[in-house]
Amino acid sequence: MTFDPATAIKRHHHITLCVGDHQEDYDFHTQVLGLKSVKKTALYDGTVPIYHLYYGNDMGDESTLVTSFPMRQSGRMGRRGSGQVKALALSVPTAALGWWKSRLTEHGFDVTERERFGERMLRFQHPCGIEYELVGVDGDERAPYNQSRVPAEDAIHGTHGITVSVRELDNSAEFMQEGWSGKLTSTDDGHTRFELGTGGTGHIVDFVADPELEQGSWTFGEGTVHHCAFQVDGYDEQDGVKAHLEGLGFTDVSDRKDRGYFESVYVRTPGGALFEATVSKPEGFLIDEPYEKLGMGFQVPPVFADKRDWIMSYLPTLNY
Repeated sequence: MTFDPATAIKRHHHITLCVGDHQEDYDFHTQVLGLKSVKKTALYDGTVPIYHLYYGNDMGDESTLVTSFPMRQSGRMGRRGSGQVKALALSVPTAALGWWKSRLTEHGFDVTERERFGERMLRFQHPCGIEYELVGVDGDERAPYNQSRVPAEDAIHGTHGITVSVRELDNSAEFMQEGWSGKLTSTDDGHTRFELGTGGTGHIVDFVADPELEQGSWTFGEGTVHHCAFQVDGYDEQDGVKAHLEGLGFTDVSDRKDRGYFESVYVRTPGGALFEATVSKPEGFLIDEPYEKLGMGFQVPPVFADKRDWIMSYLPTLNY
C-alpha cells in the first residue's frame, strides 16, 4: 500500500458528547430529533461503568452517528471553552427547516436562524448546553432513519460539520492540511472551513479563533464534546495516519484501541480538540445483535464481561 496523507481521512465517523442525564439525552435524540437508538452499551475506558449511547440511521452508518456519555451519575462537570469542539451540525433538507423550527420551539427549545458559508441553519442547544445546528442541505444521499416520529422527508441525514474553538488558527490550519487530509475551502464570519475527502456535508471541519476564551476542560465532564471521529478505510491507512502524525511531531497519538464496533487511534490536536481516526469492523453494530433487535438491548463491553449483574444494578434505569 502507498499511504497518501492527502486522502487518508475520508469523512466524519461519529461525534461523542459528554451529556447530563441519560434519560434526557435518550429522549432528546430519539423522540425530538428522531434518530435511531443504534446501540446501548457502556464506556470501554476506566473501572466504573458509564452508559455509551449511540444514535444514527437504520444501520448506524458512518457519518450518521452521534454518541453520548451521560455523566450526571458521576457528578463530573465539564467546562466549555477554547480547545474543544464547540458545536455539531446535522444535515436536514432545506425545505424542512421551517418544520424543524416549529418542532423544536414546541418542545421548548430556543431556536435562532443563521446563515454561514451560504448555508441556512437553525441553532439551538442540547439540554446539557452543547450547541447544535440543523443545516439545510439538498441532495444528501445518506439514508435517514425513517421509522421515527419525524416524517421521512424532514428527517436528519447525518452529520454535516463540526465547529472547533481555538485560541489561534495557524497551528490548527497546519495540522488540518499537513496531518489530517483537510483542504482549506472558505472563510466566513470569523470561521475557517476545511473539507475532507470528496467534500461537502459529512466532510466539514470549521474552526473559529476565540483568543479571549479560556481553555475548556479535556476530561470526561457534563456539557462538553469529548471528541470527533473520522473514517479511514482500513488498518494500513490507520497505521499510516499515526506514523505520519508522529513524523510531523504530533507525538500525542494513541495506540489502536478496540471499541467493539470499530477500532480507534486518537490524537490531541494542537488547538486542543481530540480527534480520532476510526476503522469500522466489517460486522459493524451487528457484531453483538441481529438487525431485528439492533439497539434494543444493553450490550456489556468485554472489559466488564464478568460483571454484568453489577453493571446492571449500578447504571440507572433507561426507559425506552
